[in-house]
Amino acid sequence: MTSNAAPDSATQLEIYKRVALLKANDERSRKVIMTGRLVMPYYSYRGQEVIPSALAATLTDDDYWVTIYRGIHDMLAKGMPLNDLWAEIAGRRDGICKGKGGPMHLTYPKKGIMVTTGVVGSSMPIANGIAWGSQLSGNNRVTVATFGDGASNIGAFHESLNLASLWKLPVIFLCQNNLYAEHTTFEKHCSVPRVADRASSYNMPGVRVDGNDPIAMYAAAREAVDRARAGEGPTLIEAMTFRFHGHVFGDADGYMDKTQKKAAMAADPVPVFRARVIAEGIATEDQLATIETEIESRIDAAVEFALGSPFPELDELTKDVYAEGLAA
Repeated sequence: MTSNAAPDSATQLEIYKRVALLKANDERSRKVIMTGRLVMPYYSYRGQEVIPSALAATLTDDDYWVTIYRGIHDMLAKGMPLNDLWAEIAGRRDGICKGKGGPMHLTYPKKGIMVTTGVVGSSMPIANGIAWGSQLSGNNRVTVATFGDGASNIGAFHESLNLASLWKLPVIFLCQNNLYAEHTTFEKHCSVPRVADRASSYNMPGVRVDGNDPIAMYAAAREAVDRARAGEGPTLIEAMTFRFHGHVFGDADGYMDKTQKKAAMAADPVPVFRARVIAEGIATEDQLATIETEIESRIDAAVEFALGSPFPELDELTKDVYAEGLAA
């Protein structure tokens, strides 16, 4: 599948704003943990910022996104408010899930962020259900399911692709292939060289794209979204990337190829995109610096808001668990 749907200058700048936000937020998250201000599990997405930023630029607020426990970058790209996010990962009452979800279980339906699941691969059948609802109601919304390369080997992947294709559901299966399934390299866990090739088994388009190239990523996403919205069914996108850090914060990543990692970090997609935006006259150095300073200020405020928010009361333990007011 190919597309000539390149983003215009205004869209590229919007994508960069998302990319810059994601980079800054990840760096701040790791800093806050290292300085002891927060203690929490954290899954760094550094290196993968372009993928959700470009895809989100093709969606509306009404479109849906189902992501995974290492998907904070997906949520921020889709529009999750910083204050709400930080209060939640800090376990505070003002968080989007009242402090009960933490970093791994977040939701924000106002922006179409429906579920963040901690079960590998479960984003796909959930997304199918949401997309089926859209198909039945005729609301013309598209659903995105994010997952990693490791999840492409489990039953939910194959079952979901089969059903989505059979029913022509308006869903996009987005595999963010960062070359590692937790601590296992792609070559050691996948029987095919390209996840995208599996799409042919389910009679749907499959495209492998450089997920670190915002132009290519946007074009692939634009075609898939347009196809889904037109009632033509699902698409499997395999976005190639690399995560700069271990599977979870504190992981020494001794299993990662040092040469490969060094090369990936040297080709960091964020400064590469930044340089392109300047070179093509989309924005000046001063304009981008202003944007980045504003982002840092927003994150400053979000961190302080989170740390100033109270912890949930003990009676919250029994709320949102069972329906209230019903007879036993």
